[in-house]
Amino acid sequence: MELILWRHADAEEGVDDLARRLTKKGEADAAAVAKWLRARLPRDFTVASSPAVRAQQTAAALKAKVVDEPALAPGASVPAILGVIEKHPGLVIVVGHQPDLGRAAAQLVANLRAEWHIEKGALWWFSRGRIKAVMSPDLL
Repeated sequence: MELILWRHADAEEGVDDLARRLTKKGEADAAAVAKWLRARLPRDFTVASSPAVRAQQTAAALKAKVVDEPALAPGASVPAILGVIEKHPGLVIVVGHQPDLGRAAAQLVANLRAEWHIEKGALWWFSRGRIKAVMSPDLL
């Protein structure tokens, strides 16, 4: 299994959580991480995103087809996230939220029920059950 967990970039505050958009910083961070990713991705991959606008905008920075996955909405469980991954062959990029992605990372890495922190706009890349890369926008 090859998987990337990508937390949405910095977003504006708002009452309607699903409608919150990326800030200018968030747009720049998503573009920078997407550029880094595009240079390293294989030809075939799937981008699966939460329906939240900020996640969709982050995913769109890759300039690839994005599969809208309602199961990845804020509050997604680890089984729901893993279920989305299992639906798609090859490398899957999951664009979602905290603490959901942090819980999935803890489960995948250490079989723990914990809330590991993933920075806004950052990604964790897993390959064959191991961490291949961790990238944060502030490193680019």
